Amino acid sequence: MNDAIALRDRLIVALDFPDARAARALIERLGETVSFYKIGMELAYGGEGLALARALAREGKHVFIDLKLHDIPNTVTRATERLAQLGATFATVHGYPQTMAAAKKGAAGSDLKLLAVTVMTSYDDADLKHAGYDFSLRDLIARRAKQAQDAGIDGLILSPEEAAAMRKLVGPRMLLVTPGVRPAGAAIGDQKRVMTPQRAIAAGADYLVVGRPVTEAADPLAAARAILCEIENGLEAAGAQSG
Repeated sequence: MNDAIALRDRLIVALDFPDARAARALIERLGETVSFYKIGMELAYGGEGLALARALAREGKHVFIDLKLHDIPNTVTRATERLAQLGATFATVHGYPQTMAAAKKGAAGSDLKLLAVTVMTSYDDADLKHAGYDFSLRDLIARRAKQAQDAGIDGLILSPEEAAAMRKLVGPRMLLVTPGVRPAGAAIGDQKRVMTPQRAIAAGADYLVVGRPVTEAADPLAAARAILCEIENGLEAAGAQSG
């Protein structure tokens, strides 16, 4: 785990909205409590998401572009170059060696950090088998984690259930970013591999991506603050374990 990351930067709120107006309304409500936002396919493909990403970066916010790039190498390289020009902090690519190498080329010379998607948090072993993979979920995640490390990728996207094992596998320097985080008592939704914020951080995650538990909360600001409190508790637990 990277101890240099500021507490509030560890929470990434997913702006899963159909338009920038709704996203902006939430950002205004969260104010200075949240410094990091994720823009995914829904908002990006709505035509306003990438412009919002550029604006947020100019305003001093951290931006995570989550488009999970995967295409022929030339396309991935050129797309990554364009994402780097937005001023984004993170961008995702699928964890295939050819794709990761192409994205690394496109990000060269920029501050953009690349995160490799190992296995989606909505998948389980049965889903992998149905898709034709002859690996267990944990084996495939470990294989892609090592390939990402070999490719010089900055971090991994994985569920919090795999955080502890992958931290041991890749060491302390690689960033671990975990969606599938749900505060105690929150609805799981379409996720299959989930964990509370405190446990995810204690397991070795550096950043937590949280959407609906904040965006659909009656009081999003209170929800974000509660998650940050859980993150702080998780950091204290991780420190106690290492000490």
